[in-house]
Amino acid sequence: MELSPDASVILELGPLAVNATLLFSWGVMAALVVGARLVTRRLRALERPARAQTVLEAVVARIRNEIADATGQDPAPYLPFIATLYLFIAVANLLAFVPGYEPPTASLSTTAALAGCVFLAVPILGVREAGAVGFLRHYVSPTPLMLPFNIISELSRTVALAVRLFGNVLSGTVLVGILLSIAPFFVPVPILILQLLIGQVQAYIFAVLATVYIASAVQVQNGRAAADGGRAGRRRGPEKGDT
Repeated sequence: MELSPDASVILELGPLAVNATLLFSWGVMAALVVGARLVTRRLRALERPARAQTVLEAVVARIRNEIADATGQDPAPYLPFIATLYLFIAVANLLAFVPGYEPPTASLSTTAALAGCVFLAVPILGVREAGAVGFLRHYVSPTPLMLPFNIISELSRTVALAVRLFGNVLSGTVLVGILLSIAPFFVPVPILILQLLIGQVQAYIFAVLATVYIASAVQVQNGRAAADGGRAGRRRGPEKGDT
């Protein structure tokens, strides 16, 4: 039994090998694009919209609420990124019941790429909120001695994101494979249901952690800006006409 879809080579084009991880990742992305196109091509603001539209709106509303709770801000700037992460992982794990399908999230290369996206999103959104100097300043606060520790913290939580998702999805896949070889007629259905549930929980946890990491960077900048504004106001003192 192959532990990772990376080991399943589907096609070789000279030095370039297309393995199951790439193939199924592209398949999931294609399914998301086609599904989104089909659901949104006839959006209706009616009392009884289509069922698919209702499901999509419920998912988006839930993600918006989670982002708003984590950041305390308007979720619109973060919604496309967080929703894309969640939907990709959720659909990739949900398709595990399809015969011959191997979840790309059971590959460390996929989970590392997803965690890398979060790693890049944190400074990008932080710089957008406070500028490059303002964002980089928190790495040396309250003292420059904190710089290596802050860098290690950023790297370690990225590694933790990748390994957590990879380990949980891979362990579920291996468990199903072992049980199918031992008791193929009695165990598969409940174990598959459990695996699907765990996959959805992992997608939710990954999206929530990504939101928390982004929110921490944004809130640090907003908190520092508010503090700087307060100090500036105290230095100016009461203006003429104030009581």
